[in-house]
Amino acid sequence: MNLPPLTQSFVLHFGEMGSRWGVNRTVGQIYALLFVSETPLNADDLTDKLLISRSNVSMSLKELQSWRLVRLCHVTGDRRDHFTAPDDVWQIFKTLAEERQRREVDPTLSMLRDALLESPDSPEDRHAQARMRQMHDLIELLTDWLAEVRKLSPDTLQKLMGLGSGVVKLLEFKQRLSGRAVNESEAG
Repeated sequence: MNLPPLTQSFVLHFGEMGSRWGVNRTVGQIYALLFVSETPLNADDLTDKLLISRSNVSMSLKELQSWRLVRLCHVTGDRRDHFTAPDDVWQIFKTLAEERQRREVDPTLSMLRDALLESPDSPEDRHAQARMRQMHDLIELLTDWLAEVRKLSPDTLQKLMGLGSGVVKLLEFKQRLSGRAVNESEAG
């Protein structure tokens, strides 16, 4: 690779992680390079810097565009297409969450909804359907929660995440207050 050491380390890591995230190594490397690059890069730049074939770069860019993780842009005086990654890491997080939901969660929820409409004929199917209902309910709860989280501003989201276990303490405090209110109304 024709990259500075720190950038190369980051790009190589993202390439290795790509397979764990469901994309190939080249897609991960291209995304990492576009993310840390100061300027938009064209396909020839990516080919030269990553030492990969032009066709592999083109296919990987198309995949990244389908994930909405890279943007096409134009550089004045250059007819070639250039690409850049979004600057806002919170927007990247939201985009990834939306795409994962669209590609993985929504089809699973659809299949589970269909399965829950079936009339089970055997004890095994009734058991399986009950377990599917549990899975459906959990996934739907998480999906609804994530939809609410995506509406938050990056500042609010960062504050929420910074609370960590403080959220649990807040909920426990609220529960204790609610318990006192019930006890006081019963006593009165």
